Amino acid sequence: MITEASLRTHLDAQARPPGSLGRIEDLAVQLALIQQTATPRADRVTLLVFAGDHGLTEDGVSRYPSAVTQAMVATLLAGKATANAFARAVGAEVVIVDAGVDADLPTHPALIEAKVRKGTRNAAREPAMTQDEVGLALRRGAEQAEAAIARGAEILLLGEMGIGNSASAALLMHRLAPAPLADCVGAGAGHDAAGLAHKLAVLTRAAERSDATEPLEVLRQFGGLEIAMMAGAIHGAADCKTPVVVDGFICTAAALVAIRLRPEVRDACLFAHRSAEVGHDRMLKALGAEPLLNLGLRLGEGTGALLALPLLCAAAALMSEVANLDDVLAGRI
Repeated sequence: MITEASLRTHLDAQARPPGSLGRIEDLAVQLALIQQTATPRADRVTLLVFAGDHGLTEDGVSRYPSAVTQAMVATLLAGKATANAFARAVGAEVVIVDAGVDADLPTHPALIEAKVRKGTRNAAREPAMTQDEVGLALRRGAEQAEAAIARGAEILLLGEMGIGNSASAALLMHRLAPAPLADCVGAGAGHDAAGLAHKLAVLTRAAERSDATEPLEVLRQFGGLEIAMMAGAIHGAADCKTPVVVDGFICTAAALVAIRLRPEVRDACLFAHRSAEVGHDRMLKALGAEPLLNLGLRLGEGTGALLALPLLCAAAALMSEVANLDDVLAGRI
């Protein structure tokens, strides 16, 4: 069995000062422990972008209408979104998963049809999902992770697209971090002060509607279908001993759900970046997570996870490819 002690010993024996690569050494150890190999791999990487709509948009929690979700899914499938550009730059595959877009999407080679329903219900007025819908979304998320790994993915990246999903994520954080709701609600896709105040008022009504604190019930009351599927994908990746890279605020809310349901999957999660979205830093701290990057990002789509990928590739190469100091000194290189 691969142990942290044996991996640290291996790194300390390399032809460089012990500890000289700081957090990259920690990352190398984490990758090796997740994959349970002394030679971790990061050559084949898949970004799963889960898309879904939110009934909360009926009450104006976003400055954009739900129709933008479908439009952005089309942009991703056309290879013209920011995530596509970043994925080409770092050599990652992009797969879009329809978790609950409020439209019938045309077939596409890069689109997986996993729709549970056309958008969630309005969580300010009623539960967002039924128990059966929550269970189905979690299962389908795990299945998508397992399928990507079966196709050869050595690392999974998570991304999302869904107008209104920062509102859902804020409610999940409020109950599961937990944290005061006002500390969880940010500008999302670009609210001004008036829009932000309105968003907080709507989410306050939603929070007052249910006192749920148990993870599955919180997800049923407030969650998005794409958030539920990402939580399931984390479970699936962990079960397959595959690292899963968590993107920004919404993805971290999915990780929060996944970890509150199954605390052991925390070990499979790598947190890509600290978002500029209000509440993300506090949610990361609730998970004991120190992200790899801090670039002021707040786009989603998996863009932060893609930007963190070169660090993972370097960490894997560090563990696998650097010479032992004794071999260097003995002239065996």
